[in-house]
Amino acid sequence: MGFITTIKEDIASVKNNDPAAQNGLVIFLSYPGLHAKWMHTPEHWLWTHGLRSIARILSQITRFFTGVEIHPAAQLGRRLFIDHAMGVVIGETTIVGDDCTLYQGVTLGGTGNENGKRHPTLGNNVTVGSGAKVLGNITIGDNVRIGGNSVVVKDVPSDSTVVGVPGRVVRRNGCRVMAENFDAKKHRESLPDPVQEASIMNREGIAENARRICELEQQVAELTDLVRKLTA
Repeated sequence: MGFITTIKEDIASVKNNDPAAQNGLVIFLSYPGLHAKWMHTPEHWLWTHGLRSIARILSQITRFFTGVEIHPAAQLGRRLFIDHAMGVVIGETTIVGDDCTLYQGVTLGGTGNENGKRHPTLGNNVTVGSGAKVLGNITIGDNVRIGGNSVVVKDVPSDSTVVGVPGRVVRRNGCRVMAENFDAKKHRESLPDPVQEASIMNREGIAENARRICELEQQVAELTDLVRKLTA
């Protein structure tokens, strides 16, 4: 796809996604998120063609002018919209699908000094709220919504909504999710979740109390029947 076509497509995407957007010229001149994305195109080309030092220097110049830091090696999909832009960081091995939206302060980063793929992969039509952190070599499925200031360190299935620290799936395929299961061995980044642990303990306690109440009711009923028989 030609660069001019990409610019037109991105401007049209902003018009569709930002109710504050004005005409195409204003969008072209005043949206630093678009400028950062467009500058990433030649930076990525330089990086993939062995001119990595130049690409890295240019990316820092882009960061200075736009407030967005995108590593030249990152792979960005079509119609990526970085709204308000300031403070967004996209790591080296990040892969972003098509039609994604990132708000200010979003980090698509790593968790340490791991080698190889160490940044997240976002599917298509993913929205990441302001200040959210998506960390590690994890996969975010299509049509996922990540709430502002969430910290996501586990894979997220498609058509889900994630909130919290650490991030938890609270809605999937339009249905409320009360508990989720995942393979902790696949996630070096897994963090303890005291809120979820307390919730599990509370549910177990409630279930145990309900069982004991049921037993007591049954015993009372048996004693009542016995008393009736003895006094009959």
